[in-house]
Amino acid sequence: MIRLATRSSAQARTQAEVVAQSITSATGLPVELVFVETLGDRNKDQPLHQIGGQGIFVKEVQQAVLRGDADIAVHSAKDLPSQHAEGLVIGAWCERRDARDALVGKSLNELELGATVATGSVRRRAQLVTVRPDLKFVELRGNIHTRLEKIPHNGSIVMAIAAMQVLGITDKIAEELATTEFVPMVGQGCVAVECREGDSDTLAAIAGVDHARTRFAVEIERAFLAELGAGCSMPVGAYVNEANVLSTFMATGPTISDRHVKFVETVPSVDAHEFARELARKSQSALA
Repeated sequence: MIRLATRSSAQARTQAEVVAQSITSATGLPVELVFVETLGDRNKDQPLHQIGGQGIFVKEVQQAVLRGDADIAVHSAKDLPSQHAEGLVIGAWCERRDARDALVGKSLNELELGATVATGSVRRRAQLVTVRPDLKFVELRGNIHTRLEKIPHNGSIVMAIAAMQVLGITDKIAEELATTEFVPMVGQGCVAVECREGDSDTLAAIAGVDHARTRFAVEIERAFLAELGAGCSMPVGAYVNEANVLSTFMATGPTISDRHVKFVETVPSVDAHEFARELARKSQSALA
């Protein structure tokens, strides 16, 4: 028996069930879900960037594994801070779904002058405002179905396509946003599986759900983020596509008056992580 810790939202539960089924198929071991409430689940009103940003949806899930209440933790990789939690190791990066963001409601061309877009992400605001400085923004919190009920009149909300794929609701998408122009959050579309360091049996059990191509891409993206600092609160995105092109975005804030820098570069065949770290340093220098 493997005990799997996860949040209880519809998206998190469905992701966890897919991982559980994959582990059982590969090993024959049954998997039991252990549901955990996180700070991000308890605080549904305050904007995410005000209550801690990255980490607010993972810390309590990680603690369940460290306490021995579960054997593995399953997270959306984009929620993980760039530094590994002490005592844990990421044993698997599951095959990535679509990493792009999408507009639900109206497409960019359909949005009227001064239309309202709802999103709690400063990264998404910073990138949208570079192409549509007329847009107005409001905060957006809640689970996916709650967010879909909060589409502004004649406006849009921004969602991760992967989250909509998990729940089978991609038919609601008005426009898919290109990753070179709207760079996703680091790790977006990927599910990460953690276990305790030194737990060789569990590591062996989850090895079958690790996807080499996804691991390559996400670890490069995380190298970019780690160079900026684990607690970086600036709007940041990084994405390695199937052609090994790394797109990065970094801004000083979410409005049109804030400066931003974007790079679209081919990942070299050697020292890929150092290449990503160098792009992070170039981004910081450009915005200094």
